[in-house]
Amino acid sequence: MLEQLLEFDKNIFLALNSSGIYPFWDAFWMVYTTSINWIPFYAVLAFLMFKKTNTKMFVLTLVVIALMIAFTDQITNVFKNGFQRPRPCYAQELKGLMVLVKSWCGSPFGYFSGHSSNSMAIAVFSGLVLRYKYRYAIYGLIIWAIFMGYSRIYIGVHYPLDVFSGFIFGGFSGYLFYRLNNYLQSRFTLVRE
Repeated sequence: MLEQLLEFDKNIFLALNSSGIYPFWDAFWMVYTTSINWIPFYAVLAFLMFKKTNTKMFVLTLVVIALMIAFTDQITNVFKNGFQRPRPCYAQELKGLMVLVKSWCGSPFGYFSGHSSNSMAIAVFSGLVLRYKYRYAIYGLIIWAIFMGYSRIYIGVHYPLDVFSGFIFGGFSGYLFYRLNNYLQSRFTLVRE
């Protein structure tokens, strides 16, 4: 059963990975998948959260976000080192069948995707925090995270199962840390009164 799932995952990967037929898409997805390029986007999200609350509560929210990213990132590494599933770019049986868009594909293990878990955690957390003022923002943020996951498949560094598992874990983490943020803010408010 597991072998069939991994074979199916490999076939879906090959279909999605080789979907780009123009060099423009290679460049587009490389820009999209590079985390540093999203700093202005994160700054806008932070500004919208800042407008929603006072400075002290905003700082508390930033601390919770930092903890969330550290948590998802470190748990991702635990899974990668625990499962030790090679990334597709290291799989000998895929050489010549897949497209590796960048020359270096990261650490040898890829289950599950850190980009996918972090982006979905940010999407869920931010969407829930902003939902009272921006009701539909969570949908746009989830689409952004899904594209982030697809970019990892497109450039050749993750299988679809790596990405999907990252989404599930990231969504759960985003919700969990959203609840933690609400709890801490309510406790902080009660202490101040």
